[in-house]
Parts: sequence; C-alpha cells; structure tokens
Amino acid sequence: MLDRLAPAVFVFLWSTGWIVAKYASAHADPVTFLAARHALAAVVFLCLGLALRVTWPKTGREIGHAVLSGIFLHGLYLAGVWYAIGQGVPSGLSGIIAGLQPLMTAAVAPFLLSETLSRRQKLGLALGFAGIFIAISPQLFASLSAGMTGLGLPLLLNLMAMGSVTYGTIYQKRYLQQGNLVAIGTLQYVGAFIVTLPVAYLIEPMRFDWTTQALAAMAWSVIGISLGAVALLLYLIRRGQVSRAASLIYLVPPVVAVEAAILFGEPLTLPMVTGTAIVVLGVYLVNRKAKAG
Repeated sequence: MLDRLAPAVFVFLWSTGWIVAKYASAHADPVTFLAARHALAAVVFLCLGLALRVTWPKTGREIGHAVLSGIFLHGLYLAGVWYAIGQGVPSGLSGIIAGLQPLMTAAVAPFLLSETLSRRQKLGLALGFAGIFIAISPQLFASLSAGMTGLGLPLLLNLMAMGSVTYGTIYQKRYLQQGNLVAIGTLQYVGAFIVTLPVAYLIEPMRFDWTTQALAAMAWSVIGISLGAVALLLYLIRRGQVSRAASLIYLVPPVVAVEAAILFGEPLTLPMVTGTAIVVLGVYLVNRKAKAG
C-alpha cells in the first residue's frame, strides 16, 4: 500500500514547497527562513529518532556521508530555489524548472551508478526536457533579450540549484543505501543548517517577522515538507532506480502551476500548459518501462 500511495503523496507534499516559499517571502528573508527550518527539522528528526530508538551512524565516514548529502540535497538546493522566488521568480515557473532534475540525474546515473536506461526511458526523459523548455521559454527569452536583467540572475540560480539536488540524489543512492532513514535525515538537516546559516548571515539582514502567518509557514515547512515529503523521497530513492525516483519530479510542475494559479493568481499560459502536458507523457514513459524491467 505504501509503495502505491507514496509517489502521489510525495508529489503533493513536495509541490507545496514552492507555495510556502512564495508565501514565506513576505514574512522572512528566504535563506534565513531556511536556516531556521533546517535547524527545527534536525531537532524534530532527532527527537523522533530518540523516541524510536533508531540505530545511529557509528563511524565518522557514515556521519560525513549523511551530512554532505544534506548540504546538496537540502541546503544548497533549497537556498537557490527560495532565493529565486524571493527575488520575484514565479513559484509556478520555479516549480517547472524543477522538472530538469530527472534529465540531469539520468544523464549521470549510468556513469556513477551503473544504471541502464532503455530507449523508451530515454525518449521519456527527452520529452520531459522538451516540455520544460517549452514551459519556461517565454520568461527565459524575455530575460535574455533584456541582457539577463531583472529575473535573469535569480533564474540562473534556480537552474544551478537543480545541479545541487541532482548531485545530492546520486550521492544519497551511492553512499546511503544502508542505515536508518530517521538517523540519516537528522544528519542531513544538520548539514543543510551548517551551509545555510552563514549564507543567510552574509547576504541577508536575517528578517523574520514572527507573525502567525510566518509561524504557520514554518510549521508546514518542517512537518509537512521536511518531515513528510523528505522521508518519502528517501524511501523512494532506496526502493527503486534513482532515475525512476527522480522522474516523479516531472509531476510536480503541473501541480505547482495549478496551486500557484489558485492561490496567487499566477497565469497558466499556453506554453506552461503545453509543456507540462509533454512532461506528464515523459513521466509515463519513464515509469512504465521501469515497472516492466
């Protein structure tokens, strides 16, 4: 039952990350918010691990792998995404950019993890990339024609963040196949906190307005996303091919776009709708072949 429900629940929970980022930007500096979120998430995972009496990593090497994976999988990745949204990148567009991760993951997984992709999977990944390009093309071309002013730099940082989460996913699959997920999650959030706190200190005034809205956004970020969504992601990575698990990110863009349109009034343009439809087809091809293998 969990194997069947986990992908759908993960996609919904993961999609709300872009909504919370947009919502929280009115109440706190983005990287500052993330640093606090990572610290609280580490505490929550630690308390859960102590309550469940989980087995913790015993060697410095095991601890180092977990901490380093957290730096890439949560710290640098979310910092790039949240900073971009805080600078005005629409949350729906940022969610669509997240669909680049499966292509990047699939491109390096055969070299680092000895995974093989069938022709159908490769076609699905190519369609996914084409769909993402169609969806983001109006904003991308507008930024290029303006000399990368305005949203150009935030868009570039958003794209670079995809490289971080891709590497984190590969690293997770390669070095953290064993061990308790709660213990690993605790150390990953410690790593994310270690990298985001100094970044927040250097580039932001570290604003947090302590309103009910800010606290509610923090609570959902920690419980719904950091605990719920990330635990499911780690579970999915461990259960299957890393390229197949990453392909679920393809389903996030249409969900984010619809949520952003409903909550923030962000437009659902023809390129976004067309691109996300192609993306969904890519997901179908990648996962259908993986199930048959």
